[in-house]
Amino acid sequence: MMSHSALVLCLLLITVSSNLAIAIKKEKRPPQTLSRGWGDDITWVQTYEEGLFHTQKSNKPLMVIHHLEDCQYCQALKKVFAQNKEIQEMAQNNFIMLNLMHETTDKNLSPDGQYVPRIMFVDPSLTVRADITGRYSNRLYTYEPQDLPLLIENMKKALKLIQSEL
Repeated sequence: MMSHSALVLCLLLITVSSNLAIAIKKEKRPPQTLSRGWGDDITWVQTYEEGLFHTQKSNKPLMVIHHLEDCQYCQALKKVFAQNKEIQEMAQNNFIMLNLMHETTDKNLSPDGQYVPRIMFVDPSLTVRADITGRYSNRLYTYEPQDLPLLIENMKKALKLIQSEL
């Protein structure tokens, strides 16, 4: 008698779990790429080390975006960043791009603290450009959605600095 109920229970579990698998499959979620929503047409590097390697090799500046999924300011910035054609094109063509949801061991990437969102530029000589800042004196490298024109200006500044310094 015991083995019969064990078999029934087993079959019930298989049925439930396979239905669950079907239900999970049906809920179509876009694949989570390295872009994490910052721009799917941009080629993103996976690690800071990889970014440094490519920036040196390609002679393009590295743009590092520090963010967190549950940060409303990051989400707001990400939305306008991903929708802005000029930013997306520059990021795609003129920069090595990295977005990070964790801190790196490079203290130069957090000169005034580990807050998010934070955008830093690293030039091909592997110098973190602490001189390219946003408009907030208490968080030098943060940008809000309305700061996109300044971010665009800063991206252009990062490109100009390279041309003038190399």
